[in-house]
Amino acid sequence: MAPMCMYCAPETGMATKWHTIHYATRAVGGIGLIIVEATGISPEGRLTSKDLGIWEDGHIEGLSEIVRAVHECGAKIGIQLNHGGRKCEAKGVVIEAPSPIPYKEGDTPPNEMSKADIDDTVQEFMNAAVRADKAGFDLIQIHAAHGYLINEFLSPLTNHRTDEYGGSPENRVRFLGDVVDAVRKVWPAEKPIEVRVTAEDYQEGGNHAEDLGNMLNLIKHKGIDSVNVSTGGLVPVVPETYPGYQIPQAAKIKEITGLPVAAGGMLSNANDINTILVNKKADMIYLGREVLRNPYWALHAAKELNFDLDWPKQYERAKVK
Repeated sequence: MAPMCMYCAPETGMATKWHTIHYATRAVGGIGLIIVEATGISPEGRLTSKDLGIWEDGHIEGLSEIVRAVHECGAKIGIQLNHGGRKCEAKGVVIEAPSPIPYKEGDTPPNEMSKADIDDTVQEFMNAAVRADKAGFDLIQIHAAHGYLINEFLSPLTNHRTDEYGGSPENRVRFLGDVVDAVRKVWPAEKPIEVRVTAEDYQEGGNHAEDLGNMLNLIKHKGIDSVNVSTGGLVPVVPETYPGYQIPQAAKIKEITGLPVAAGGMLSNANDINTILVNKKADMIYLGREVLRNPYWALHAAKELNFDLDWPKQYERAKVK
């Protein structure tokens, strides 16, 4: 299950019973790995004032309840750690980014981050990883996609810096490398780290899959276990979408980096998904909207693929034959 913001947390960023029920329901429905929505590493790291937070120890208890419920229902669970950068819309916070370039015309330009700001943010990612481990999560996904802070450092469209964090691909990937280093120092070695990337900026002069693959090759040794491939979100351009529209980018990053990749994009048909996996275009498939519509998608997909998947014993009498 792909991370999808629910926009229903209180301004404190605390998880609610609704979150617990929402994620546990997908575990009951047979999803193997659930990734919790973008969770702010700081108040200004949220996308909105209604996002989950992990910037203080008080958040651990609520997140732990989600983890326990998902584990009890048979699934693994990860958390997406995020800083919204220039796309932050939370109330009462200072918006920051690698360069003072607004997301869209008319927006207030964000503050350009100093080296001290960068160091502080890396530390916030590290602190969030410590809390994620205390909460019991099985995986951390570092959000470097969809136009948020790390993605802003990666793309030449949003990173106009002239210091060691801007210019060349080696410099633009440095911030992500610093974050991976920091997370890996405190995250247990047996637990994986996944990085989610935007593999296509959909604007001239932006990044493409080859660019991201080459940049990931510069830092993958720091402890990246898999790459979750998405596209868009950096600039206000709406791409043409269709089932599997992001699979070519995922396949290219898999080819360039040799890392396992998770891919998706408007997918819902079990046979189509199975074909992608059999043809080794991706190693995992993530579903988003489809599992909002149907929490039990995996149970029905097994039937379509003639696989005898055990249903929860409470639901066995309703199993599709």
